[in-house]
Amino acid sequence: MNAEPTAPSKSAVVTGAGSGIGRAVALELLGAGWSVALAGRREESLRETASLAGGPAADRTLCLRTDVTSPDDVAALFAAQADRFGRLGLLFNNAGTFGPRGTPVEELDYAEWRQVVDTNLNGAFLCAQAAFRRMREQDPHGGRIINNGSISAHVPRPHSVAYTTTKHALTGLTKSLSLDGRPYRIAVGQIDIGNAATDMTDRMRSGILQANGQLAVEPVMDAADVARTVRHMAELPLEANVQFATVLATTMPYVGRG
Repeated sequence: MNAEPTAPSKSAVVTGAGSGIGRAVALELLGAGWSVALAGRREESLRETASLAGGPAADRTLCLRTDVTSPDDVAALFAAQADRFGRLGLLFNNAGTFGPRGTPVEELDYAEWRQVVDTNLNGAFLCAQAAFRRMREQDPHGGRIINNGSISAHVPRPHSVAYTTTKHALTGLTKSLSLDGRPYRIAVGQIDIGNAATDMTDRMRSGILQANGQLAVEPVMDAADVARTVRHMAELPLEANVQFATVLATTMPYVGRG
């Protein structure tokens, strides 16, 4: 007989939880009974996320000011999650920045490049590494990591060299972690998102540069739709994995972009 599927431990770390996709995913998980460590740069924004979850979820939230580019901050985040909630079932590796908007590659300052790389790639690696270590050492070992990619992991927008490069690299991180996690029942997947309605995509609704040089308004979708997809991925038994999922506004210029 086949073994019973292993239900995920419903305790998560969500980075970038103070706004946007991170907030939407944290609220979705909390609403489904998960315990969630909310991580982000601004503690007041994290507390706002926790308050939006409502009183019954208060005992299942932990707000931790975290700079994901700092190894010490990341270590403190996962130690605090362990102290409060014990077993780690999920990392939603979400913290990121687009960086300078509309800057041509020849004008991009190296410090601005480094900021994007440090947050989107190095920060994602540090959090994934910390989660991987915990999940490998747990008894029984196992857990899930979901990286927030982007449709820019497939195709770029104009003047987005730093963001696009890091999102392509994140796909390599996802694949490597997925392979290395097999012996330890660590499932790793990636969600690639296009035009969810957040502060980062406000410019989509007023007009954004297209590959043909024109400005165009682009449709957006509710971030809650993304959050439901992340929860579906998170709540699969560890014997199943969504390796890559793409969720986007239906009529946005992605298929056929350029």
